[in-house]
Amino acid sequence: MVTGYLDHLTVERGLATNTIASYRRDLRRYTEYLAGAGVRGLGEVAESDVSGFLAALRTGDEDHPPLSATSAARAVVAVRGLHRFALLDGLVPDDVAHEVRPPAPARRLPKAVPVESVVALIEAAGSLEGPRGLRDRALLEVLYGTGARISEAVGLAVDDLDRGQSTVRLSGKGGKERVVPVGSYALRAVEEYLVRARPELAANSRGGVRGGALFLNVRGGPLSRQSAWSILRTAAERAGLAPSAISPHTLRHCFATHLLDGGADVRVVQELLGHASVTTTQVYTLVTVERLREVYATSHPRALT
Repeated sequence: MVTGYLDHLTVERGLATNTIASYRRDLRRYTEYLAGAGVRGLGEVAESDVSGFLAALRTGDEDHPPLSATSAARAVVAVRGLHRFALLDGLVPDDVAHEVRPPAPARRLPKAVPVESVVALIEAAGSLEGPRGLRDRALLEVLYGTGARISEAVGLAVDDLDRGQSTVRLSGKGGKERVVPVGSYALRAVEEYLVRARPELAANSRGGVRGGALFLNVRGGPLSRQSAWSILRTAAERAGLAPSAISPHTLRHCFATHLLDGGADVRVVQELLGHASVTTTQVYTLVTVERLREVYATSHPRALT
């Protein structure tokens, strides 16, 4: 049943590989929990079993540490989906997981750094001599200039960039594509990288460059997410930024926050980020409200008590 459900998510729903892997781990733990409780199949599962599994996720055991609300919620979503799939396939008479709600994760504000710090980060990335410096600068300019996820940026092909229209085609979660504008700084950085650096990196590949990847590693192959994250972390160290202020999503968060600070409409930012729901994007508006409070508190003569 679990295998059939995962195949359904892969083929019919088009979920990302990483999401499928997470669901597989969560459902394996669920089936182990049911087996430990003496439940031999989905037809024997009661709502109390599903609730008990959620409680077990949050408390942990000898083999598993307690899960955060976010991780537990993902596991419960996987379990609810499995039971609904079984119901729709006529394998069980009731959806016993329907009323079990995932725990609400604490609402955390995205981490964004000031524009000056972003500039320092990009400058630090480009300070390396040779093709790596040109590549690293172009990568960070694209991340900040488009709001792309790191996985989307390293997945870019040369043909995804339309320099005539100043746009780039990004492939997001679930294979959904979107076309977003690219600023002049990012375009210039990419142009310089393509002319002066990428050919040299491509020459290091013994078997030739496959797939026309835009960003290459020093061996001429496509740059990985891990390498891109390492580039970002190294640039942060060179720029003198606190490690806690930088994460793989830092430039994406800065892209959204700085746009909203500049007066962009939240629904436009939603489209640029590729969020399915505007609710996801609205968390960035909380950041701008905090910024407004700071400016008010330091600027208005009657703000302080």
